[in-house]
Amino acid sequence: MKRALALGMAAVMVAGLAACGGSGSSSTPASGSTSSAGSTTATGTGALNTDTTTLYIYMASEPESLDPALNSTVDGGCLANNSFVGLYTYDENADIVPALATETEISEDGLTYTFTVPETKWSDGTPLTAADFEYSWKRAAKAETGASYGYLFAMFEGYDGGEGEINVTAEGDKLICKLATPCPYFLELMAFPTFMPVPQASVEAADPDGTNPKAWVSEAGFVSNGAYTCTEWKHNESMTYTKNPNFYRADEVKIEKLQIMLSSDDTATFAAYNAGNLDFIDSVPVDETPNVKNNSDYYVADSIGTVYSCFDVTSELFADKTAEQAANMRKAINILIDRQYIVDTVGQADQVLATSFIPKGMLDGNGEEFWEEDRYFDADGISTDYEATLDEARSLLESAGYKFDENGMLSAETPLTLNYATNNSDSLIKTAECIQQDLAAIGIDMKIESSEWNVFLNERKVGNYDIARNGWIADYSDPINMLDMWLPESGNNDIQFGRDGSGATEAGTVPSYAPDWTEYTNLIYGIYAETDMAKRAEMMHQAEDILMSTWAIIPIYYYNDPYMLKDNVTGVYTTPTNMKYFMYAEKTAG
Repeated sequence: MKRALALGMAAVMVAGLAACGGSGSSSTPASGSTSSAGSTTATGTGALNTDTTTLYIYMASEPESLDPALNSTVDGGCLANNSFVGLYTYDENADIVPALATETEISEDGLTYTFTVPETKWSDGTPLTAADFEYSWKRAAKAETGASYGYLFAMFEGYDGGEGEINVTAEGDKLICKLATPCPYFLELMAFPTFMPVPQASVEAADPDGTNPKAWVSEAGFVSNGAYTCTEWKHNESMTYTKNPNFYRADEVKIEKLQIMLSSDDTATFAAYNAGNLDFIDSVPVDETPNVKNNSDYYVADSIGTVYSCFDVTSELFADKTAEQAANMRKAINILIDRQYIVDTVGQADQVLATSFIPKGMLDGNGEEFWEEDRYFDADGISTDYEATLDEARSLLESAGYKFDENGMLSAETPLTLNYATNNSDSLIKTAECIQQDLAAIGIDMKIESSEWNVFLNERKVGNYDIARNGWIADYSDPINMLDMWLPESGNNDIQFGRDGSGATEAGTVPSYAPDWTEYTNLIYGIYAETDMAKRAEMMHQAEDILMSTWAIIPIYYYNDPYMLKDNVTGVYTTPTNMKYFMYAEKTAG
């Protein structure tokens, strides 16, 4: 899941299992979180806020969408988890547990799930039943809705690429799901925002002709069913979430309000935190990290994800090349990047250098770790053998028609200029500047273009870039989560694999210089249908091999999740998918 973070999730975006972190989750000290303070005498940062009824939070800038089915960012997912709830959820130990589903029956062949869903209430007091889940899932699965995660319903009978109707039926308090193939991570999906219910009456009243599915959550006051409801929204400034008395565990919610600051300015948010105006911040300015990482309120949680840069494989940058030459250009850029320098100067949280897209810590479905060390390239090659790495990059570019002068710099006859897209964030821009400097070593001219989060996200989705910052935090611990996002029809396929380069988010005629994506697509659908878990794991390795052979992904490091939480707040917890849960927090006056 993508996100506007300061990376040192970030964002985006956030991280593989690194040196610091707890045993799968991190919460406040009272709940057993791991802080990097390293000493019981460590002090917190700045003043404490003494308003015990309100939790003051910073996570990111203006959210992409507050519709849980249409969101594709981590910050939006965190908001969804605190304002909606599905059949399952995560507890403070990062274990998947029932929420609105009181019973779950699974057929012997793993193809039928029957959930018992007793009637609860929406925030407006109207009944919420199993029928609401049937409506919500069918809506999210339909291609016309435009849900980035619509492909998650591919294991259902009737999905047909979003053109059919998935086989899920409500019968009284039973929700019956018929799958076309067994899905080992199905219950994890039940806690994912895309599978949360949305109120049909509100959705259809705001969008009667079906042309604007996000309309119903465009302003505060929309109906939800989670611990909090959005009661005020000053766009690009702040949001207020107020306790929902109809939440199924309302008696356990102690904090009456979540006051959320919307910003992309890490310096401003850190200043607000230091002044006591914020209790929680999800990023720290690069220059401040060394000063706070030994404090009692600084945490680094385990995550499963990868920080990377990516290319639009349909970019005009490659238009006069063969597919092999285009891949060589991308590989040259990949090996020139000094990842350790980025970790040391920007990330600063002991992140592990990435040598693959699928991160450390993810299991393969058989209980074994999927990741293999140094599978695709030497992530530290530029540091250990600088001149040899530069020579290899030159050789790769020469194979693509570029020429170099006697100083080993690109010739004026064959210049290489590319645009690097990023959202506005101190650490993200600093990361881009590191890459810019690395590429300049052989004369590649990389121009940095930064924009607000929503603008950047939309431009990246349609492939309006050469190279862009990116990051993916797993939505559930199975490698398919990081492989099927590259299907041509996926709303998360920012690289434009299998598309025609027009910006259309569906399969098309692939340009001659882009990778042929037929084998990959067929392999993913084969993985969906495979019931032999050992064979399935082998097929997923094959898919990652194809993905990495394009060099369209430049892994930088594996996410971890640094954040700051005031010492007078307990009960906040996070999961390895970087979802933050604030609803069971408690706050003292000091």
